[in-house]
Amino acid sequence: MSPRAGQAGHPARTLAFVESPVQLLNVLEWAHLHGLHDTGPSGGDSGVPFGSGRAGSGVPLGPGGAGPADASVPTPALPTQPGPAHVAPAHAGHADVGPAPAGPAPAVPAQGRRLPAGAVAAGAVAGGAGALAGGAELTVVVLSPTDPMTRGQLRRMADLARDEGYRVRWEEARGGTTAPFHTIGGLAGSLRRADRIVMGDPFSRYVQLLLTITRARDLVVVDDGTATMEFVAQLARGERLVRWHRKGGRPGARDLLFAPVSSSARRRLTPSDRRRVEVFSSMPVTDVPDGVTVTANDFAFTRARFGPPRITQSADLVGTSLVETGVVDGDRYVEAVRNLAKAHGATRYFAHRRESAEKLHRLAAETGLEIVRPDLPLELIARRGPIGRTILSFPSTVVHTLPLALAGTGVRVAVCDIDPTWLTDSASPRAQGFLSGVTGTARDVHRLAAVSPA
Repeated sequence: MSPRAGQAGHPARTLAFVESPVQLLNVLEWAHLHGLHDTGPSGGDSGVPFGSGRAGSGVPLGPGGAGPADASVPTPALPTQPGPAHVAPAHAGHADVGPAPAGPAPAVPAQGRRLPAGAVAAGAVAGGAGALAGGAELTVVVLSPTDPMTRGQLRRMADLARDEGYRVRWEEARGGTTAPFHTIGGLAGSLRRADRIVMGDPFSRYVQLLLTITRARDLVVVDDGTATMEFVAQLARGERLVRWHRKGGRPGARDLLFAPVSSSARRRLTPSDRRRVEVFSSMPVTDVPDGVTVTANDFAFTRARFGPPRITQSADLVGTSLVETGVVDGDRYVEAVRNLAKAHGATRYFAHRRESAEKLHRLAAETGLEIVRPDLPLELIARRGPIGRTILSFPSTVVHTLPLALAGTGVRVAVCDIDPTWLTDSASPRAQGFLSGVTGTARDVHRLAAVSPA
């Protein structure tokens, strides 16, 4: 797909919709590959404060499992040493959080605004950053979720996007009963004028609804992890768009009510003479529908901007939200983490942003692992370092992305299979096969057998 899809005489007007920090990172990767830039003020349309643009690479897990500070809460002081702040091993089921060291450390290293090749600085704008000449090529629209950890990571990623020269528009899309109407109404004009729509989650009902408004001829789906594999497969088979861990269940009332919108979105995401569709992914994509362009994401932006990291001699373990999504039993998961950490000498556990505070407190108490809640996607955290020489993971997106982000560093990524006995009774019938496929298709990783009870 051509990086410019606009009408003759003006740059392509691109809107990118993201709902998670990983999606925003992959929008930056896609824009980096295509040489896009923003040519308007870096503040964009957002009326939401993002603070000073500084943040730490990890957020302490406070009482009650509070995540990163929300817009009205000051960002806490963070360690001055490189690497994530952490939660010490918990005692009696509570995190032992000491006073934060003085002096904040930026999660995204301070950097001048990076202008793409050929861009011309056109003067100062708010915050001292330079504007680029011409009209805006890319506006990132954040459809903000309510989860505090995800919001915190998105705020820091939004700061990074602004530093890179892109316009960011923050929408409190779930801020109350009337929020969706305000969000959709406020975006309707931009959607109709856009030449290209980039989306991180084609399964999102919000995104599917927005697709019914746009007239864009170019649609791009950037990586949202393992869900991308399932999206392409469902599109090829002409199936309704359903997340893999929900597949096999009976549609609920909301699913039936939303079915016409979902069907419309699937039709719009099917290439035609009037519409081009691109999938930008680091995942192994098979059974590609006719007309869909697949572009490889090799994390060139991440490798160019960050690192190389300092490598430690220990192992780090990456968490997963499979318990929270109802796929894996919580007791079996804790047992597996404990045995995996013991077998490989892991000392730190990088929590997934959707893992519950209760589960993380239990892991800290029963495994002795140092629990880290990153406030940036793990690919950026690992690339900045310090990071263990071995990274242990269960089947997840990172077994595909970390080898790319850490290429040439000597870090080994090892993936542990999910034993069928760990699955819950309510897990989708496809769960085991899908998770095995995630592991089996990963490149440049060491495959471990499922850990057994001690």
